[in-house]
Amino acid sequence: MHLISSNNMSSARFVLLSLCSALLLQATHGADPLFHFCSTPENFTADSPYESNLNKLTGFLYAKTSSSGFGLGSIGQYQDQVYGLTLCRGDASPTDCKACMADAGAEIRRCCPRNKGAIIWYDKCMFKYLDADFFGQIDNANKFYMWNLNNVSDPKAFNSKVRGLLTGLFEEAYTVPKMFATGEVGLEGKTKLYGSVQCTRDLSSTECKECLEGAIGELPSCCDGKEGGRVIGGSCNFRYEIYPFVNV
Repeated sequence: MHLISSNNMSSARFVLLSLCSALLLQATHGADPLFHFCSTPENFTADSPYESNLNKLTGFLYAKTSSSGFGLGSIGQYQDQVYGLTLCRGDASPTDCKACMADAGAEIRRCCPRNKGAIIWYDKCMFKYLDADFFGQIDNANKFYMWNLNNVSDPKAFNSKVRGLLTGLFEEAYTVPKMFATGEVGLEGKTKLYGSVQCTRDLSSTECKECLEGAIGELPSCCDGKEGGRVIGGSCNFRYEIYPFVNV
């Protein structure tokens, strides 16, 4: 898949970015991350109360997310308070979720070692922390695209199928507790189109719907006529492929 990203905290335009070289050179015990942003230029000092609170919060969210697939919490007060959110993909097993969160908690500190805010995505989980309360707010600042380099033969018809599938899925996702939905539709021959959508569970149903509507509205920019594509943000995401990619 190809990748393009946008971080509205630094630029209003979509710009091409690459993963930090450390991620490409270092071998981890799990999968490589999809992408990350160091979300704020503000830094904390080593062994500070903020770092201590971040360490405690990371451990708390790891334990909570491993069992429920979602974690939300805050530790500290005043300038040393840190807020964090974690999410595993809705179909991830507890074992896969736990392993992904262990990778995310360690890797985000390597990529953004002293930043007071950061976000990192893996295929099966996401971890975000910040020095300000962001709970219940749609995150349009941290977002990136991924798409399959292969083009379909009939883009107009295929794009219509993609939009129809994803629209049906988000209509389901914002009404269920996990805010996650998957599905499939038939294409020509024996080929099928598979899709998934998900929101972070700090959002209300209305906010989840709004977030996914916005993400799906970016289909023409993301993956027009591509066999697969993803819009991945800090509050919601979607993915479609012409092969199965979720656990059923």
